Amino acid sequence: MRVPLADLRAQYYELKEEIDAAIVSVIESCRFSGGDRVIRLEEEIAHFCGAEYGVGVASGTDALTLSLIACGVGNGDEVITTPFTFGATTEAIVHAGARPVYVDIDNCTFNIDVERIEQAITPRTRALLPVDLYGQMADRAALVDIARRYNLKLVIDSAQSIGARQNGRPIAMDGDTTTLSFYPTKNLGAYGDGGMILTNDPQIATLLRSLRAHGTGSHKYAYERVGFCSRLDAIQAAVLLAKLPRLPEWNEGRRRNAMLYQELLGDLIDCGFFLPRVEVGNYHIYHQFTVRTPRRDALMDYLRENGVDSEIYYPCPLHLQPAYAYLGYRAGDLPGAEQAAREVLSLPIHPELTEEQITYVAGLIRRFFKQK
Repeated sequence: MRVPLADLRAQYYELKEEIDAAIVSVIESCRFSGGDRVIRLEEEIAHFCGAEYGVGVASGTDALTLSLIACGVGNGDEVITTPFTFGATTEAIVHAGARPVYVDIDNCTFNIDVERIEQAITPRTRALLPVDLYGQMADRAALVDIARRYNLKLVIDSAQSIGARQNGRPIAMDGDTTTLSFYPTKNLGAYGDGGMILTNDPQIATLLRSLRAHGTGSHKYAYERVGFCSRLDAIQAAVLLAKLPRLPEWNEGRRRNAMLYQELLGDLIDCGFFLPRVEVGNYHIYHQFTVRTPRRDALMDYLRENGVDSEIYYPCPLHLQPAYAYLGYRAGDLPGAEQAAREVLSLPIHPELTEEQITYVAGLIRRFFKQK
C-alpha cells in the first residue's frame, strides 16, 4: 500500500470547483496584489485566531522578520528562542539584526522549556520567540508572565498551529504578534508562499502594513522607513479563502487520525517507541504526528521499503548548523534538542488518510518492533 506524507492532489479535487472559480475570478479582475480578497482574508483569519488585526505578507519567514522589526528588535539585541524548529525562526532574528539565544526544549512536547528561559535573559534581551511546534501551543501563560516581568516583546511562531487552542484560547490572543505560514503543506496551505501576522496592537498593525510595502505611509511614494517587498498575492488569498471554511473539519480529521494511531500503538512504549504527548489544556491540531525512538533511522527505512512516507522534522538542531556556528554553541550544550533530532519521526497524519492506511502504517510499526 502507498501512504504519502501529504496528499495535496486529493485535497484539491475535494474543492476543485471552488478553488478554480476563486483563481479565475482574480485573473479576470486583474487585481493580483492586495485588494478586497487580501483584506477579507486578513479579517477572517484574525477572527478565527482571536486577534484584532491581520497583516498578510509574502511568507511565514517574512512574517517573523517583520514582526521582530515592528516590535523594535534590532542591532545589539538578543532574542530567546528554541533550537529545535525550522530554520526560518533563527533566520528572522538574524535578519532583524539581533543575536539568537537558544533555550533547550521540553522533552515531551518538543516546545521551548519555559522553566529555562529566565536563566537565559540578559540586559540585551529584547524579545522571546517561542514556536508552537507540530501543532501544539507552547505554554502561553508562562511566556506572557516572563515577557511582562522582564519587559520583553513576545513574538510567537504559530506557523504550524493555526486552529490550535490552549485552555480555550486561540493562538493569537496573547503576545505582541503571532505569525502564520501558508506554505502548501500546512494545515491551511496556499498554492505557493504566503504568511500573515496577527496582532491586537493597532500601532504594530499600522507599522507592519508600512514595512510590507517598502516602508510607505500616506501614499505609495512616501517612504517613511526602510521597508520590504512582502505583499500577499491576491491569488493566494483567494485560494485560502476557499479553503478556510474547511479548516476546522480538516483539523478534526487530523485529531481523529492521531487518536487512531494512539489506540493502535500505545502499548509499544516498552519497545522504546514514544507517541506524542499533549499537555493538559491543549487542543493539538497535529500539523505533524511526531513519534520518537532511538531506532528512528531503521524504522524510517522499513516504512519506506513498504510504501509509507515519513519525514524527520528536524534532523539537526539550529545551534549546530554551519550557518550559526559563529554563535559559539557546541554539541552537548542543548542535549534535549540534540537527542530529539536523533529520534523524531513524523508519520502521515493528513485528513485525507483512510482508516485502512493508518491501520497499515501501525501494523508495519508493530511488526518492526516485535520482529526485530
